[in-house]
Amino acid sequence: MANYHKMEASAVQTLKDLANKLRIDSIVATNASKSGHPTSCSSMAEIMSVLFYHTMRYKVSSPKDPANDRFILSKGHAAPILYAAWAEAGLFPVSDLSNLRKIDSDLEGHPTPRLNFIDVGTGSLGQGLSVACGMAYVGKYFDKSSYRTYCLLGDGESAEGSVWEALNFASFYNLDNLVVIVDINRLGQSGPTSLNHDMELYRQRFQSFGLNAIVVDGHDIEELTKAFHEASITKGKPTAILAKTYKGKGFINIEDMEKWHGTPLNDKATKVLEEINGQIRNKKIPVTISKPISDTPTISISNVRLSTPPNYTLGEKIATRVAYGTALAKIADNNDRVIALDGDTKNSTYSDRIKVKYPERHIECFIAEQNMVGIAIGTACRDRTISFVSTFATFFTRSFDQIRMGAISQTNVNFVGSHCGISIGEDGPSQMGLEDIAMFRSVPGATIFYPADAVSCERSIEIAANTKGICFIRTSRPPTAVIYQNNEVFEIGKAKVVKSSPSDKVLVIGAGVTLYEALNAAEQLEKSGINIRIIDPFTIKPLDAATIIKNAKEVGGTIITIEDHYPEGGLGEAVLSAVAEERDITVKKLAVTDIPRSGPANVLLEMFGISAKNVVAAVKKLVL
Repeated sequence: MANYHKMEASAVQTLKDLANKLRIDSIVATNASKSGHPTSCSSMAEIMSVLFYHTMRYKVSSPKDPANDRFILSKGHAAPILYAAWAEAGLFPVSDLSNLRKIDSDLEGHPTPRLNFIDVGTGSLGQGLSVACGMAYVGKYFDKSSYRTYCLLGDGESAEGSVWEALNFASFYNLDNLVVIVDINRLGQSGPTSLNHDMELYRQRFQSFGLNAIVVDGHDIEELTKAFHEASITKGKPTAILAKTYKGKGFINIEDMEKWHGTPLNDKATKVLEEINGQIRNKKIPVTISKPISDTPTISISNVRLSTPPNYTLGEKIATRVAYGTALAKIADNNDRVIALDGDTKNSTYSDRIKVKYPERHIECFIAEQNMVGIAIGTACRDRTISFVSTFATFFTRSFDQIRMGAISQTNVNFVGSHCGISIGEDGPSQMGLEDIAMFRSVPGATIFYPADAVSCERSIEIAANTKGICFIRTSRPPTAVIYQNNEVFEIGKAKVVKSSPSDKVLVIGAGVTLYEALNAAEQLEKSGINIRIIDPFTIKPLDAATIIKNAKEVGGTIITIEDHYPEGGLGEAVLSAVAEERDITVKKLAVTDIPRSGPANVLLEMFGISAKNVVAAVKKLVL
């Protein structure tokens, strides 16, 4: 093989010794915590030794240096050996490994970014490769740097469809800076995996997805180093190293045996440790780590602004999904790290407006939403991009686990869900986002924007680009009238009182299309001598409880919420939570209470109880 130099015997022995040291560390740590996965660690010990002490280039003193190679442990249950690899590299004392899983230790059961050497949380299997693809995409196409991305999967998680979505993405975009390593140890949690040790079938499957597939003995140091070298010189396609391994490798009477998943060795540890220690030749093991190539550009993703302010006329009708595309292109004007990802809906979400101006900053992820969300999390890692990912709001429900893990990973991804609610009309219930607010409200630290018009939508995109944590912007299909001046100031957690008078009898809170139903209802009620106050919340999470409570009390304590969403977990329940401890405030919810159907939007709004007519009836019932 070109430029491959056979390793000296002493170097091979050093890596063997380090692999066994990692086994020992994993056993000791899991025994100390009385829980964990030492057998899953043992099967990948040689892989970790070769990666961390031979192949990867990184600074131990600065684990998240932009120039460092990236490593994602998708099989997050093997966290103890990852912690051990960093400890043996010198990042922290090896003795700290005994704090595994303790309440006051960040060495948790599965990795999280509470640790400075972890980019993303893993352990919900089948997700790490998507994140790694996002990192590799940034490295190849945006940073254009030498760092490489390595992702280690378990064979059990390769049953997840999201893994194959990621492999398809990696191959399609020629991510030759990505190396996928599969630890094929044959055993899952409760029994053998579907393919056992059929290495040829694994090779055929990965090769059919366009990868350079290499089958190796995962416990042979020289085979591993040779495979990683081949990966480094392979151009135009990613490499998959398919490592045949044994669960509990080196553990007497445990190796390749069932019923040892997620179990510390307990009283069997003494004999196993004695055996493994006896195989270590060098009592003082030298650790050599290659330095990264410092060719990663310095960037800034702060203080992102619209290149020009909103430019609309009051009363002009513009769909907020269209305003999203306009705003996306505007913030892209001012920062070349603003990117968009979409799942083949770009001409409906209007994310294609950035593609027209900056085609290299639009990533088509095709119809694979789980992978798309994982890719977005990867692109946002280490603050390398400002990522906006869009599709129909309802399709984000398919990727909720990835979003949930994004929160654990402290990601800063912005999700834009269009075509929300029954107001999309004839497309029918499968396309109607009616659970999305509830879903994102349950995500810790998430911010939920629900802009009513084009002006507030543009500002929500600008604010989201500068906001830490997950953001969700809910956009609508129908055009809605511009109600805010172009210079209106918006803030997270600050509602707008859009209609009020001293004689208001009820507070009505609507968002998006239902805000306009409330305004229409107000006009009709005025003819009957009834005035209502109307609030546009702007953000559903955090909700402006102070403004809602103040205005509710001023109108006598009666609130009606109206939302294009199911009643569970939506705007109404957010308002109920906000006023729960207040006396003399009652809330009536108007929401979509049944599974809807196809039909004209205005007919559906009335049929399912969230039209102006329904608001009028609800108000009259309360005040007359």
